[in-house]
Amino acid sequence: MTTVLVAGATGSLGSLIVENLLDRGADVRALVRKSSVNKVTAHPNLTPCIGDLTGGADTLQQYLDGVEVVVSAVQGGPEVIIDGQQELLRAAERAGVHRMIPSDFSTNLYGYSYGVNVLSDLRRVFADAFATSTVARTSVAIGAFPEYFLGPVHEVLDPAAGTFSVWGDGTRPIDITTIPDTAAFTAAIALDPKTAGRDVHVVGQQLSMLELRNEVEAASGRRWELVRKGTLQDLRAEVVRRQYTASSIVEYVALQHQVAMFDGTASLRDIRNADYPDVAPTSVTAYLAGSGAAHFTVPEMTRHRAEWPTPV
Repeated sequence: MTTVLVAGATGSLGSLIVENLLDRGADVRALVRKSSVNKVTAHPNLTPCIGDLTGGADTLQQYLDGVEVVVSAVQGGPEVIIDGQQELLRAAERAGVHRMIPSDFSTNLYGYSYGVNVLSDLRRVFADAFATSTVARTSVAIGAFPEYFLGPVHEVLDPAAGTFSVWGDGTRPIDITTIPDTAAFTAAIALDPKTAGRDVHVVGQQLSMLELRNEVEAASGRRWELVRKGTLQDLRAEVVRRQYTASSIVEYVALQHQVAMFDGTASLRDIRNADYPDVAPTSVTAYLAGSGAAHFTVPEMTRHRAEWPTPV
């Protein structure tokens, strides 16, 4: 039985990774804050470990003895993605852990250079720590989460105005994978020793923005006016403009993701779905017919401007 420690185990993605690992017969240790331990579901192969990445390597090591794989599903700013994960990596090194899946779970973050996306840069900085580590890195890339890409932060769908906005010509395929499918793939990848030292790209579905609009119209039963907001050069200029005026990265980071998605530099490469045939990804049609239908209603809440968003 493989022993896996999951950091961020009570989050929307982390909790599903835990569930999938248990379904696959793994022995799971869930790293959770004391305030969240009641969110951990009882299971004979699940052990809650009270703590967080701010506790440092010395505190974390006690939970890593005997662990073969670490999966990090944490979110946050540099103090979490760089500093916190580095402490987790140091603890893993001391405990003799074989592999670690860092909290990437996004587009192909390594297909473009530094400076394109502030959140990608954090993950690339942390990835450099593996160059001299005894722990092998396995990065999981899945494209965009539709749960976020079709939400307010990306400014694609505007339910109140009934519009669907596109930068560029909208014909390049983009990669989309739901959060539950990402968790299912991640559990399979975590238990696959052949992924040591590799980037593993998996995807739910690839379709263009224009095809995505067609899916939205079919699922919602209404027309969504296509708004062409400008060229990709215009999009880059809009990112720069917002960087000068924004009070928070939330105001421009989603557009940074779109730049790399729409120009192809963030596209997934060498997709490995066939390595995990028991994971049947959800189509966009099925997603929009289920929980994704919520995108068609006017949201009642807005994101707190100081919050660090999920990668995509």
